[in-house]
Amino acid sequence: MTAIRHIVFDIGKVLLHYDPELPFRRIIPDDRRRAWFLEDVCSNAWNVEQDRGRSWSEAEDELIAHFPDEADNIRAFRRNWSEMIPYAYEGSVAILREHLDAGHDVTMLTNFASDTFREAQELYPFLKSTRGVTVSGDIKLIKPDPAIYAHHTRTFDLDPAATLFIDDSEKNVVSAREFGWQAIHFEDPEQLREELAEFELTT
Repeated sequence: MTAIRHIVFDIGKVLLHYDPELPFRRIIPDDRRRAWFLEDVCSNAWNVEQDRGRSWSEAEDELIAHFPDEADNIRAFRRNWSEMIPYAYEGSVAILREHLDAGHDVTMLTNFASDTFREAQELYPFLKSTRGVTVSGDIKLIKPDPAIYAHHTRTFDLDPAATLFIDDSEKNVVSAREFGWQAIHFEDPEQLREELAEFELTT
């Protein structure tokens, strides 16, 4: 394998915990109704369009037109968003910092809405520590579309064969490998550290 000169971290569920259940356990206490709401109303498919660049106001208006009785709960999703990222994975952040301290070239590539990412950066300043970040909501491309890997490669002048991508989504890992990057499917910080040790890293 080519020696690694660029490390690219995903953020959600690699560096930051994310769980929309957290505020909605308070907002919708009934388990069955909350499950329906998060699966059929403010679903992952609905939320990913904000990652693709759709504004929250447009997203809310569209959903409220279909579920008018849920208007308050729909608006509560964005209003209480910060509760969905209650902590960072300190083991992963430690690995990130170690590679920065070692002089390795580290960037981030994330599916994230533009405004919530800036909010996350204020809550977790380590998100400003790398050479840069590609935010899907800024460029209106989302993983696993190979175009987002091409964009990140061009933006940060990466050598694809010498790039190692770390992501919790298997489909994103597969698409990154198909694009020409090397990749690790993240499970937990201990597994990440073990798999990183198998790669030759250069500065």
